[in-house]
Amino acid sequence: MAKTDGNVYTVIFATIMVIAVGGILSALAVGLKPAISENERFEKQQNILYAMGVNENVEGDNAVNFIPTDKVEAEFKNYIKESYIIQNGKLDNVADSIAFKIDMKKQSKLSKSERKLPLFIGERDGGKYYVIPMYGKGLWDAIWGYVALDKDLVVQGVYFDHKGETPGLGANIKERYFMDDFTGEQIMSKTQYAGISVAKGNNDPKNDDKTDNEVDALAGATITGDGVSAMIKSTLKLYIPHIKELNKKS
Repeated sequence: MAKTDGNVYTVIFATIMVIAVGGILSALAVGLKPAISENERFEKQQNILYAMGVNENVEGDNAVNFIPTDKVEAEFKNYIKESYIIQNGKLDNVADSIAFKIDMKKQSKLSKSERKLPLFIGERDGGKYYVIPMYGKGLWDAIWGYVALDKDLVVQGVYFDHKGETPGLGANIKERYFMDDFTGEQIMSKTQYAGISVAKGNNDPKNDDKTDNEVDALAGATITGDGVSAMIKSTLKLYIPHIKELNKKS
């Protein structure tokens, strides 16, 4: 009968278990990859549509309600009419699938000349929406989102998300009450680009003033708010000349 209390047996057993478990996990990862990719696609479509105001939110309820996954692909095709890629100052009309697959995290690590910036054009209730993806840095990790502008460069909606912001503080950037504050905000100050700042003490807690280029900050989340401000300002300025160009053509 083989001894099972020695170091050699322990090492062999541990090695076999590592190989077996690793093989099972690898097989699961391969098998689940199509489903994971599909869910990621649905989530991205939901976020883009949410920024356009295409969602199932209920008036008077603060819950964030996306278009359901079994409907979102059809709704995305219904609302998104054109897609573009901006690269090295040039605007190119491309298939929706090409712009959709661009990973903003990867693009943020490239040089300005190599970076590809997707732009989605949607239509809702007779209006045109320019939907812009954003990627930035919060307190602890990445933050990202989408902002929808109309032809006058007024915000029609946003969606924000994060990887690891503090629950109840910076993580609240994805709460509806915070995102709703951006709707109607102007990103221009007269003729100059100003972006939007998440500002403490802006004397407008109800966010009634839509021309001050500010929304009220989240309590206890100054650095995350600064990250949102920087993300918006640095991203939108790259798109404004091209949106104006598209406006002239329409």
